[in-house]
Amino acid sequence: MSSIAIIVFAPLLASLIAGLGQRFIGATAAKSVTTAGLFLACALSWPIFLGFMSGTEKSYVEPVLQWVQSGSLNFDWELRVDALTAVMLVVITTVSALVHLYSWGYMEEDPDQPRFFAYLSLFTFAMLMLVTANNLVQMFFGWEGVGLASYLLIGFWYKKPSANAAAIKAFVVNRVGDLGFMLGIFGVFMVFNTVSIPEILATAPNHVGSSIGFLGLRVDTMSVLCVLLFIGAMGKSAQLGLHTWLPDAMEGPTPVSALIHAATMVTAGVFMVCRLSPLFETSQFALNMITVVGATTAIFAATVGLVQTDIKRVIAYSTCSQLGYMFFAAGTGAYGAAMFHLFTHAFFKALLFLGAGSVIHAMHHEQDMRYYGALRKHIPLTFWAMMAGTLAITGVGIVGVGGFAGFYSKDAIIEAAFASSAPWGGYAFFIGVLAALLTSFYSWRLMFLTFFGKPRWIQSEHIQHSVHKTPEQAGSDTTGGYHPHESPVSMLIPLGVLTMGAIFAGFVFHGGFIEAEAGKAFWANSTLAFNEHLMHAMHEVPLWVKLSSTMAMLTGLFVAWNMYIRSDTAPATVAQSFAPLYKFFYNKWYFDELYNWLFIKPAFWFGRLFWKGGDVGIIDRFGPNGSAAVVAFSSRMAVRMQSGYLYTYALVMLLGLVGMISWMMVAAK
Repeated sequence: MSSIAIIVFAPLLASLIAGLGQRFIGATAAKSVTTAGLFLACALSWPIFLGFMSGTEKSYVEPVLQWVQSGSLNFDWELRVDALTAVMLVVITTVSALVHLYSWGYMEEDPDQPRFFAYLSLFTFAMLMLVTANNLVQMFFGWEGVGLASYLLIGFWYKKPSANAAAIKAFVVNRVGDLGFMLGIFGVFMVFNTVSIPEILATAPNHVGSSIGFLGLRVDTMSVLCVLLFIGAMGKSAQLGLHTWLPDAMEGPTPVSALIHAATMVTAGVFMVCRLSPLFETSQFALNMITVVGATTAIFAATVGLVQTDIKRVIAYSTCSQLGYMFFAAGTGAYGAAMFHLFTHAFFKALLFLGAGSVIHAMHHEQDMRYYGALRKHIPLTFWAMMAGTLAITGVGIVGVGGFAGFYSKDAIIEAAFASSAPWGGYAFFIGVLAALLTSFYSWRLMFLTFFGKPRWIQSEHIQHSVHKTPEQAGSDTTGGYHPHESPVSMLIPLGVLTMGAIFAGFVFHGGFIEAEAGKAFWANSTLAFNEHLMHAMHEVPLWVKLSSTMAMLTGLFVAWNMYIRSDTAPATVAQSFAPLYKFFYNKWYFDELYNWLFIKPAFWFGRLFWKGGDVGIIDRFGPNGSAAVVAFSSRMAVRMQSGYLYTYALVMLLGLVGMISWMMVAAK
């Protein structure tokens, strides 16, 4: 069996063993099998990626089996390996392997660990199927598999009503996006008469300028196909309008949050757009839409992240914002920069989520940052890991010298947006800089509230319950009798590995992603439409453009320091002074309320109408209930006739006999 087949199917096999055989092999064996399967896949993925990066590896397609042959629809199950696949392989398997290891400590007390690890591996298999697909149907198979696995993981604690609601919300919202993706696939097959990705991309330029009938109108063929496909990406990657499921996904265990946000589900949309980039290049309208939606999502999520108090929700909205960066990079033609940010983001976002999980573990599952403070002295390893993640996501670095991972990838996106000739490039540049400022503020706000200042966990009901002491019983102890502790080794090792990625991933690998010559050679082994001219122009922008992101980062840091370190009363003062704006941001621009009014309430109204009026009032009334009423009435009448007296029965028989003779006499005449 080839290495790529082992990479893809090892997680599936491990998932089946852990899920179906958990009663026979036990929790430890189930965890060992799944974790070993992922580390094996990770070990085999890195040589493939480094081979493409060095130029020694060439793209290829490995057949698995014949799949569908129906009329003109013919496609096989194949595993495509190219530079784009290689990037996703190392991202998925590395983060997933570390999440598996991390979960040994984080989920140690959970009684249902085999099921959890089986779901994790199933999730990883589905994502690997998606990124190795050589046709759109196989991609859709992995696309839906990721959706199913995310539903199972978000709702893993199924006895918790909020977790069930979040899982259903994620599933339903993604189905909206998936409808657009399915229509896009149907349209592509109708136009190209194939679902093979290489064949579609090769012939896409031939359809530029053609039109197609859609919703009773004649519209540009490539625009409608690309827009439908992008709607699928909007759902999976939580872009504005179809983003509402992502923050609620925090109801799942923290390792699930890291897996969904850093390496798998939410990056699927970005990957799909980059995989089909030659197709999207044929429609400027679709590219404009991607740019506007991505940039608007970046600023929307950043504003919401400013005021959240749940540590996981802050990082969740950060993910939503960073995905916006990736999309507007793709919309302006900087596909290499989009994939580079996807690559670096996987390391520092997984680090931040797992670091948050370590904080939550230390604080007895308290997630409200208002009840943290001064934790750097108690959990120093977690503190330094999250510090590295914060330095990476805020883009700390020195122009011309170097910096953390986000400094290379996020700055590349902002510079590419400025250098791009795309119609909405200026909008993307401005929003990118503004979002960088807000990202710096809420990231440092998280660090200051969590690790600096005075310990505030004495005010937490969760903490006080855990130590069985009230503040009065705690006496002069300012910690309320509770002392946070560092996480176990199984949780700290992944933090250490991801810290190295957050520090060095940008410096080591930026050449192959965004440098003109090296990038051209690297992406030549893929379907990605690498814009060599834009990459040259990106490096030649004015100095003030290169410094804009750094200045935004420093501004956000300065404001956060003033509000949360220098004067701890400033946040309340600002919130009161800008109460309407604060409330608007805190309620997430009221998207949930708007959707509740537009869709949820009408859906419930129609449901009650058909239930009460249709099902109960008509079907049940004249159907089973009506039949039962007739039978019951007939039974009561028949019972009344059964008196039990012999002379009554004799009279009835006599009347019947008289009636029969009378009928025969009349009939004889």
